[in-house]
Amino acid sequence: MYILYGGDFTRAPLVQWVLEEGKIDYELRKIDILNGEHRSAEFLAINPAGLVPVLITPEGEALYEVAALMLYLAERHQLTELAPAVTDPDRGLFLSTFFHIAGDIQSEMKRFHFPHRFSLRRHDDAAIQDLAKSMVLSRLSVMNTRLAARGPYVLGSRFSLADFYLSFWIAYLDRQAACEQFHRLPGCTIWSDPVPVQRPISRTLKRRRMRMR
Repeated sequence: MYILYGGDFTRAPLVQWVLEEGKIDYELRKIDILNGEHRSAEFLAINPAGLVPVLITPEGEALYEVAALMLYLAERHQLTELAPAVTDPDRGLFLSTFFHIAGDIQSEMKRFHFPHRFSLRRHDDAAIQDLAKSMVLSRLSVMNTRLAARGPYVLGSRFSLADFYLSFWIAYLDRQAACEQFHRLPGCTIWSDPVPVQRPISRTLKRRRMRMR
């Protein structure tokens, strides 16, 4: 069985959703980052970087980095409906988009939500947030253009981890504003489309937004 260290105000719900979609046994151990539990000696023994989430494999290995955890679980448990197999023609586009989200969108979202980590003076925080948000919106604009040509999802009619990953950050930024500007983004359709596979996604994102308030 897996052990997932996560909690509110973390990206653990991304990993948790893959575990639940794959019907994979796991135990969730909550880490209260607001009270500094991620900096405790006990947690640092698990992940010296002090970052959440962390996934402990059935073999006892501690893994980290949310994009890697999602892809690892999907591939190890052959969840090819979420992540195309190596021989699948959609694999290249899936990986390109998935790591674009991890490297270019997620990184700016960190800057948006934690500007104090990137500034020496507190009065610069607002400017850093504004720049980060503009960068995210610029990248979402490119994504919206691609979806207009191929959509409704990253892989056309096929939903994948890339769509959920993108939806997570749209909800984390400002879903209403993003959807008004870029209505083709999957984070907008997931909230309203009644397709059964999307219902647990919508619930996950709603819970996430409630915890951020």
